[in-house]
Amino acid sequence: MSPRTYLLAAGAFAVGTSGYIVSGVLPAVSRDLNVSSATAGQLVTAFAIAYAIASPLMAAAMGRWERRRLLVVALLISTLGNALAAIAPTYELLLASRVVSALGAAVYTPAATAVATMLNPPDHRGREVAIVFGGLTFALILGVPAGSLIGASLGYKGVFALVAAASLLGAVAVRLGIPAVAAPPAVRLRDRFTIAADRRVQYVLGMTVFGCLAAFSVFTFIAPILGEIAGVHGTTISILLLIYGVGGAIGNNVGGRVTDKFGSQKPLFAIFVVFIGVLATLPFTATSTVAAGIVLFVWGLFTWSVNPPIQNWLIELSPANSSLLLSLNGSAIYLGVGLSGIFGGVVINSAGLTALPPIAAIVAAVALVFLLLASRPSKSERTKAPEFALAD
Repeated sequence: MSPRTYLLAAGAFAVGTSGYIVSGVLPAVSRDLNVSSATAGQLVTAFAIAYAIASPLMAAAMGRWERRRLLVVALLISTLGNALAAIAPTYELLLASRVVSALGAAVYTPAATAVATMLNPPDHRGREVAIVFGGLTFALILGVPAGSLIGASLGYKGVFALVAAASLLGAVAVRLGIPAVAAPPAVRLRDRFTIAADRRVQYVLGMTVFGCLAAFSVFTFIAPILGEIAGVHGTTISILLLIYGVGGAIGNNVGGRVTDKFGSQKPLFAIFVVFIGVLATLPFTATSTVAAGIVLFVWGLFTWSVNPPIQNWLIELSPANSSLLLSLNGSAIYLGVGLSGIFGGVVINSAGLTALPPIAAIVAAVALVFLLLASRPSKSERTKAPEFALAD
């Protein structure tokens, strides 16, 4: 594997940690700024919605930039956002800093993926892209639990300062270790959304939004939820988050393998059925430290196994426009993540912490409905068989 791809993955780890870290320091933010858990959860919302909106807009606006320069600027923006979070004296300024951090992540992630494919031969490109996305996975596995653990001694501001330092080091590493890469042909913003006119694409994107809404509405508030259900706090929460992340890493790998063997649709049916079951029963199963560890491992396994089949399905729907569809899917992911903070906060305030997982399971069932709709043959596919019958 190219060492340069690992540099790109290191940057992905930095911006990924920036995106996920709030879940690990949510109790500290709530306590230090004297806001409720639901209000603190809106920091996730601000980051995710800013990412969802900014990703296609900034890709169009900065489409002619040389790629290495673009990556360095993106990481410096992430550095600025996290540095601001480390010194923000109020909740409002902390919220604004999350928007700045999201702008850097929205630019960096798709650009780093594209650069990885441009710097390597075609027969290695799939593996190189997997390494870049592995940076995001390890941000969940290591970044969030480490942030929760470090936050116990340094506070959440110290955690954001460390993320800022990681982003800055990533910018220096990319500038020194990645060669200049010419910008690809520019794509108009209008063309990005024209591709989504296919109803099956719309259904798959809808499935992504509702699936992420269900998963992250619970994950955002998982620390206080486990505190109420299982009576666990502090270091134990960090360990449980690590277990979830390990399940996610395994799930990402398994999801790719089963997709290669069975295609996209069959694995997704199985994944969503188990995923819904885990969320619906979580308040009744995660009642001790050991049980919570098992539940979180299974939950992480099936949550993160969903990405490979969805991405493969979008590529199959339009191979010529696959990069654009994956970009839109990225926006759909963060739209669901962004709405999760609002949704979770509303549910918690109206029904309580333990009601959130079962209600999120209902949202996941909506994603399953979108999966069923997307699996129906298109009009051209339904008419193809009779035409062959007549020809025979």
